[in-house]
Amino acid sequence: MTLQTLTRPAAADASAPGPAATPARADGAGRTLRGARHVLRRPGLLVAVAVLLLVAAWAVAPQAFTAQDPLGGVPADRLQAPSGAHWFGTDHLGRDVYARVVHGASLTLRTTALAVAVGLVLGSLLGLLAGFLRGWVDDVIGRLVDVLLAIPSILLSLAIITALGFGPVKVAVAVGIGSVATFARVMRAEVLRVSTSVYVEAARASGLRWPAVLGRHVLPNSSGPVLALVALDFGTAVLAVSALSFLGYGTPPPAPEWGALVSGGRDYLATAWWLTTLPGLVIVAVVLAANRVSRALEKTGEDQ
Repeated sequence: MTLQTLTRPAAADASAPGPAATPARADGAGRTLRGARHVLRRPGLLVAVAVLLLVAAWAVAPQAFTAQDPLGGVPADRLQAPSGAHWFGTDHLGRDVYARVVHGASLTLRTTALAVAVGLVLGSLLGLLAGFLRGWVDDVIGRLVDVLLAIPSILLSLAIITALGFGPVKVAVAVGIGSVATFARVMRAEVLRVSTSVYVEAARASGLRWPAVLGRHVLPNSSGPVLALVALDFGTAVLAVSALSFLGYGTPPPAPEWGALVSGGRDYLATAWWLTTLPGLVIVAVVLAANRVSRALEKTGEDQ
């Protein structure tokens, strides 16, 4: 009896650190597992991510998804409806439309990515300076942003591309400048919020120079909503780039840009609906997927 009485508390004491240490070690893995379960409960988000990954794979390795030549056609196969041999049908020159959509993904996504990068860099820089420096700098940048917001982005892009000329790079610059105002407003609002935080005031009071305060404290804590806006602006940029390509401002034919594919099928709507419908549905799917991912990122930022 005495031995059992002495050994039981000892065993309990020996096992006491175990439960306290195990949750600490498993906390990171537990958060990852809960995050994975949260994503798995949202099938819409999974579908959106799958669509974006598929389109990205088209852009990186189009040969892995189709063996058809996107530029060469077979006249005997012209204007064939979608089938097992030609998933998206063929156009008026006998070219496989699915192959042209797959190979056109790299053209459209490169232009879109450059446009988003232009809007992100210029807009974030303006918003960062306006929110941190304030005063007359904020007033000047604010008036510039107001002017940009007063003009519809597609009209502003059209005006810029008319001045710059044709080409994918110029289209990207025009679309990117059209989104600068949105990025600037979001970044300015976040910088104003973060700048009033205690740790930022403490960094300033300690004598830290303002570039260091921006780089170490303000910018990292202001980037969350801006990154969510990147996903949303990606979908908007796909539409804008496709619209300018539809109007003939992008890469000249026979390059299979998505907007040019939709434009090329306008004369055959009555007899070959797939020439415009199927590439258009691909554009719509990418835009909706980007918007869905953007909403998920925004909700994640709010929860944190």
